[in-house]
Amino acid sequence: MKIAVLDDYQNVALEMADWSDVMRQAELTVFNDHLDHGEALVQRLLPFEVICVMRERTPMTAELLAKLPNLKLIVSTGARNASIDRDAAARQGIVVEHTGYDATPTVEMTWALILGVARHVASENASLRAGGWQQRVGADLNGRTLGLLGLGNLGSRVATIAHAFGMKTIAWSHNLTADKAGSFGVRLVSKDELFRQSDFLSVHLVLGERSRGLVGSPEIALMKPTAYLINTSRGPIVEEAALIGALRANTIAGAAVDVFDVEPMLPDHPFRTLPNVLATPHIGYVAQSLYQTFYGDTVEHVKAWLSRSDS
Repeated sequence: MKIAVLDDYQNVALEMADWSDVMRQAELTVFNDHLDHGEALVQRLLPFEVICVMRERTPMTAELLAKLPNLKLIVSTGARNASIDRDAAARQGIVVEHTGYDATPTVEMTWALILGVARHVASENASLRAGGWQQRVGADLNGRTLGLLGLGNLGSRVATIAHAFGMKTIAWSHNLTADKAGSFGVRLVSKDELFRQSDFLSVHLVLGERSRGLVGSPEIALMKPTAYLINTSRGPIVEEAALIGALRANTIAGAAVDVFDVEPMLPDHPFRTLPNVLATPHIGYVAQSLYQTFYGDTVEHVKAWLSRSDS
């Protein structure tokens, strides 16, 4: 039996869980690099009966699955993975399993980005390393307004921390009610008001048909010139071209983004060089405890499947 672990960027998959039982029963191959698509990816995956994927790093599309006749099991980290075509997998008799998930690392990362962009942490650090000293004046959080585009599991927890900083909190999403917002100490506003009033606007929606491209040029144009946009959710919720245009024109103060339309980010992407962007490589969930859950649960799913296959 051949098992593949894909996109182990940090080369830690074997350290985060005990794979010994799996390795006694099967041949395990861990890939640290990323192949996006095409024949090279097909040839890499063709020998494997089991593929373990990390979130959406390598999409399991219908086109790809059709070219993998040996594949019997996909284990994906996280409670859901929209990049797996579950219907295509079912048609081919491929079992799809998911691991546990905890939003805490992403909540923490959201605040790292808010604080980082407000106080220019990255640029001040770069200046200091280059021999410089104080360069810019940071923005305060106390008394400012945090706007939450989405007040679910993540957005509500981000709001709780905002109150500790003395921030006002407002929110909007399609189905959000005033009662639910109020239960978290947050005021429900209209979508336009959210963009107009926010000093920091943080995105916390699931990517879907209604949320894709939800933040475009009209919405960004409503934002204050002193406001910051933060996205730790999914790249396509915010139209990248619209955000890049606003950042180049300095119509908003800046952005902090951890997610992108194409990942890994292309070498010439403007977010790599724009001075008013704090960009990180989708590391909101990349934390010790969650990786242990991801790979620990992956091992258990693979062991269970191997046991069923042997019986």
